[in-house]
Amino acid sequence: MTTDAPAPLAAIVYTPEDPVENLMLEVAHALGERGLRLGGVLQHDIGMSIDDPCAMELENLANGERYSLSQELGRGSEACRLDPASLARAAVEIRRAVEGGAQLVCVNKFGAQEALGTGLREEIGLAVAAGIPLLTAVGHRFLPEWEAFSGGYGELLPPEHDAVLDWCLRVTSA
Repeated sequence: MTTDAPAPLAAIVYTPEDPVENLMLEVAHALGERGLRLGGVLQHDIGMSIDDPCAMELENLANGERYSLSQELGRGSEACRLDPASLARAAVEIRRAVEGGAQLVCVNKFGAQEALGTGLREEIGLAVAAGIPLLTAVGHRFLPEWEAFSGGYGELLPPEHDAVLDWCLRVTSA
């Protein structure tokens, strides 16, 4: 599905103190309850032990399946914990959502990988170019990279439940 105009695009602008992952999950849940066909992936922070305080999972919004986003690197490692295989899987799931006619695609964030030109950057553009509204989150520190990527297109939303839900309902006419 290709349209002449790009689809609506929004990014929730957040700081490290904002629980943006929970906010996006709450909004997705509310939209799902309204019968919206969602696609994309959202992050769950599950770190609960001293050995793995930063463990993360992604949830495929199309089917609810969850899988690890972080990889075990051993004690004392300071390398990036992001599992590249999980990121590739997320990219495939987003592409499937686009091809499957999702009414809204959510991508957990435009973060360090996307700011560097990799990660899920291409899939964000793919969804919008296909005419499917897309919601993501961007940290204040990556706003310049987001602006360069988006060309100033789209909306910047506050990390507030009602504002995000209202935007989603408006662009999907749900």
